[in-house]
Amino acid sequence: MNKKIQLLISVTFFLLSSLLVTNNVSAQSGGENCDDNSAQTGKKKRRRPGGANRDCKAKEVQVNPETGDVEIVKIVEPEAKKKTYMARTFSPIPRPQLGDFKAKVPIPDRWRIVDALGYKERWFDPYNQNTLKADKPVHGEDWFFNLGIVSDTVYEDREVATPVGLQSTNNAGDLDVFGQYQQSLLNENLAVEFVYYKGDTTFKPPDYEYRFIPVFNYNHTRIEEILGLNVDPTEGQTRTDQHIGIQALFIDKHLRNVSSNYDFDSVRVGIQPFSSDFRGFLFQDSPFGIRLFGTRDNNKFQYNLALFRRFEKDTNSGLNDLGEDLRKDDLFIANLYLQDQPKLGFFSQFTLIHNRNREDNFFYDTNGFLARPASIGTERPRHYDVTYLGYNGDGHFGRLNLTTSAYYAFGDETHGTYTEEKSDINAYFFAAEASMDFDWVRLSASLLFGSGDDDPFDNKSKGYDAIFENPQFAGADTSYWIRQANPLIAGGRVALSARNGILNSLRSSKEHGQSNFTNPGIGLVGVGMDMELLPELSFSMNANYLQFATTEVLEVARQQPDIDKDIGLDLSAAFIWRPLNSQNIVLRLSYARLLAGNGFEQLFGEGDADSLLFNVILTY
Repeated sequence: MNKKIQLLISVTFFLLSSLLVTNNVSAQSGGENCDDNSAQTGKKKRRRPGGANRDCKAKEVQVNPETGDVEIVKIVEPEAKKKTYMARTFSPIPRPQLGDFKAKVPIPDRWRIVDALGYKERWFDPYNQNTLKADKPVHGEDWFFNLGIVSDTVYEDREVATPVGLQSTNNAGDLDVFGQYQQSLLNENLAVEFVYYKGDTTFKPPDYEYRFIPVFNYNHTRIEEILGLNVDPTEGQTRTDQHIGIQALFIDKHLRNVSSNYDFDSVRVGIQPFSSDFRGFLFQDSPFGIRLFGTRDNNKFQYNLALFRRFEKDTNSGLNDLGEDLRKDDLFIANLYLQDQPKLGFFSQFTLIHNRNREDNFFYDTNGFLARPASIGTERPRHYDVTYLGYNGDGHFGRLNLTTSAYYAFGDETHGTYTEEKSDINAYFFAAEASMDFDWVRLSASLLFGSGDDDPFDNKSKGYDAIFENPQFAGADTSYWIRQANPLIAGGRVALSARNGILNSLRSSKEHGQSNFTNPGIGLVGVGMDMELLPELSFSMNANYLQFATTEVLEVARQQPDIDKDIGLDLSAAFIWRPLNSQNIVLRLSYARLLAGNGFEQLFGEGDADSLLFNVILTY
C-alpha cells in the first residue's frame, strides 16, 4: 500500500514539474516561443494559414529525476520557407484627381447615355446604336421609330403545262391541246416597314403602335404560247407589270395589364397580317379588320378574337389591291394557344374559323380572264358558309420535333360545282411533320391528307379546301408541286394546285377564286434532310410522293375515264448561303423535278417537269 502511495506521489510530482518547466521555457524564449499559447497572456494566439507563426527554434527538454533540473536535449533549427510575392498590377485608367470632378451634366434621357460617352451613330448600321432601329426615342421619353427594308428578288425558269391558244397560236402547225412548257419569271418585291410606337417593350407590349408596310412590285413573265398571259392575243408571249400593295396599315392600342407579369389585352384595327396556324395551312394573309388579343397566366395562354374582310388581290403580284372594293368574304376567328401543353416544350392551339362568302357577281382579273365564278362545271355564282374546327401543335418531345395540324370543315353552299341544288360541306384535313437533329444534320418525315369528293353530282361537297393557304411544309416553295400552279387544261380554266399552295382545289386562282369543296383531294408522304455544312451555308433535300385522294371530279371535268391517282415523285434540293452569317443577306438556289406518275401523264400528256429558282433577300 505504501509502495502504491509512493508511486502515485512520484507521478504527480513529475507531471507538475514538467508543466512548470514548460511554462518557464516559454517565458524565457520570448520571440522564439513555439507554442500556440502566448507567454504573457496565456491565451491562444491566432494561428496563421500554413503555420506561419511557427518559425521559431524547437527545443526538446527533459527533467533530471535526481536533481530535478531541466536539461536541454536537442535544438532543431526551423526550415527556411520561400515566400512568393505576386507582382502588383495597376489599372491603365489614371486615378481621378480632385479637379476632375465636375458638376452633374444633364442628359435628355437614359437612352442617350452612350452619346455622352462619345459614341457615334451611323444610320446605315443596324447592329449598333441607331435611332432608325428604335434604339433610342425619337421624341419624349418612350416614343420610338423603327425602319425595316426588305428586298426579295426571284428569278425562276420552269416547265409548266401550257395550253395552245383557242383563237390562234404563235407556232405554225401547233394544233394540239398542249403547247410549249417552258416559262420564266423575274419578280422583285421591295417592302418598306415604318413602325412608330410608344412604350418600353422589354417586358410588355407597346402602349400604342402604328405600322405601315407598302410593298413595291415589279414582275416580268415569259411563256412560249399566246393567250396564256392575257386574254388579248396581241399582248404576245411576255408580260411586264408593276404594282404597289399595302400589306399592313394598322393601329395597335394596349388596353390594360391584367397581372404583375404583364399579361395584357390589346386591340388592333386596320390592315394586318394574320396566320391561322403555325405552318399557314388554312389562312395566311393581310386582310382588313379588328383583332382583340392578349395573354394570361404569365403568357401560358394566348388568345385571338378577330373579324376580317378580305381584300381583292392584284392578279400578277398577289399583293393587296386597294383600288378594288373589299370582297364580300368575311372571317370570324377565335383561337387559343396553350404553352407547354401537353408537355413542356410543346405549344397547342385550338381554333374556330367561320368563313362567310357572298360573292354573287362575275369578276374578271387584270388579264381579262374570268376569276369568279370559276370556269368549271355550271359556272354559276354561289354563296357558302363554312366553319373550320382545328387543332395545331408545334414543339418538341425530347429530341423529337413535331408539327401537327388537323381541320374539320362543315357548312353548306347554295349549289355544288356540278349541281343546281344546295350542297352540304363535310371535309377534313390532316398534316404532320416530325424531325430529329443529329449534330449538324436534321432528318424529317412529312405526312399530309386532304379529303376529296368521290361524287360531284350528289348534294355533298367532301373535298377539303382552305381559305388562303401558304404552306411552309415538306420543302415549301422549293417543292415543284407547291411552288407551281398546274392548270387543268381542257377541263375548265382552273388550276389543279395554286401557286404556293399544296391543295388540289380546282380554283381559278388562289388570289381571286372562291373556296371549292368539289375537288379530288391530296395525299402526300415525304422525307427530307437539312444539313448545316458551314455556319453560313446550308443544304436541304426533300422527296415527296403525291397522289389524288379521289379522281371522280377530274374524270367528269376532263370527260376522261380511269384517271390514275398517282401524281408522281417530287424531288427538290436547295443551297442557302448567308455570307454575313445573319439574315441581312440570304441567297438561295433551288432545283425541283417532278417525276411524273401515271395520273399526271394522263392529264398533261408530258413526262417529267422541273423548275430552277434563284432568290436573293436583302434586309435592313
